[in-house]
Amino acid sequence: MIGERIRHIRTQKKLSQTDIEHKTGLLRCYISRVENGHTVPSVETLEKFARALDVPMYQLFYENENPPQMLNLMKREPHGDSSWGHSGKEARMLAKFCRLFSRLKEGDRGLVFAVAHRMVRRKALQCRES
Repeated sequence: MIGERIRHIRTQKKLSQTDIEHKTGLLRCYISRVENGHTVPSVETLEKFARALDVPMYQLFYENENPPQMLNLMKREPHGDSSWGHSGKEARMLAKFCRLFSRLKEGDRGLVFAVAHRMVRRKALQCRES
């Protein structure tokens, strides 16, 4: 979906993949792979695309002219004591996870999430069986 959006903006601005290659320093074959959905670009690469296309980065994800309304996550109502990571030791552990995940490479982060997803599915199956 992101690749289609990048292509749409690029063609709307009458730019070629070669133009984007010169503006970003990315190879034209990589740009083609992104546009065709064969590669998912990193955040840094998306920033390069946004600068080259002369659009705010949110427009790569959002089609309307005006930016989406920002949610105020700090005003969210807590779910009571049952929400994990809300306070105390769990909140400190959650903050530590966030710091550690921010240091992981994208592929490693994907591997961790895939393992966690399998663990959750296995746990759900165990709960259904009991």
